[in-house]
Amino acid sequence: MYPAPIEAYFAPRSIDEALQCLAEAGDDATFIAGGMSLMQAMKARLVEPRVLIDLNEVEELRGLARGPRSLTVRPMTRYRELAATSALHGALQALGDAAATVGDRQVRNAGTIGGSLCWNYVASCMPSACLCLDATLVLASLAGGTRSVPIKTFLVGPLETARRDDELLIEIVFPASIRRGVGSAYRKYGGAVDGLPIVGIAAQVEVDEAGLCTHARFSVGGILPTARAFDGVGEILRGRPGTPAAFAEAAAAAADAIETQGDHLASAGYRRVLIRTLGRDVLAEAHARASNGAGR
Repeated sequence: MYPAPIEAYFAPRSIDEALQCLAEAGDDATFIAGGMSLMQAMKARLVEPRVLIDLNEVEELRGLARGPRSLTVRPMTRYRELAATSALHGALQALGDAAATVGDRQVRNAGTIGGSLCWNYVASCMPSACLCLDATLVLASLAGGTRSVPIKTFLVGPLETARRDDELLIEIVFPASIRRGVGSAYRKYGGAVDGLPIVGIAAQVEVDEAGLCTHARFSVGGILPTARAFDGVGEILRGRPGTPAAFAEAAAAAADAIETQGDHLASAGYRRVLIRTLGRDVLAEAHARASNGAGR
């Protein structure tokens, strides 16, 4: 099937110009970033935008910037760039892990982190990784200036976010520890190497000088209605050494607490098994990175 006719196409070169195009086009406009998901939806006529606003010429929306205690990733940054940068090593390495496993080579070359978050497809890697890493999304509009939205509020449901129709995502801000002893990791399990995740899991672990866990975060993707975090992992691991038994206990608690669903890819029970086994391994990897001083 071919897309429905597109009446207008804009290629702005600045954020202000992009917002102006959006204001002029109104509800009939759609931003296109990498286009990996949007173009498929347009071909199937699941979405039929009258106006396309192409963000690929907006240099302000590309790249990374490190602050004293945060790392800002701009939304038009490609997966391949995230997978290759050393700026994510340590506390934010789960984001690089996730970017390296998104789709196939073509998708990683063209797809963007901002496009994935704004699309919020249930079986995608970026939402769960960003949820675990406690991202804050900065949105801009002509009428309201900018506002910051925590990732847990931004992710609403399948193909639904807190972004308003008149807003553009301009920054994704991650708290980045400048201390040693913080590590993170992400892994997915899918039916094919380059396939969408049946389950994708991210974990971030902080340890003290004795190797005891002081804080942990854990999130799961590939489940409805959207990626979800489980705070109980941090409560279980706090004050304990990084042992296989501790990681298995924490992952099992997450599997019991997080509601899963069955579909044509996997049953709900199988997803719970994956959360236990994959979650245990992801926690172990994050802990190993933290213990090796990757958070420096």
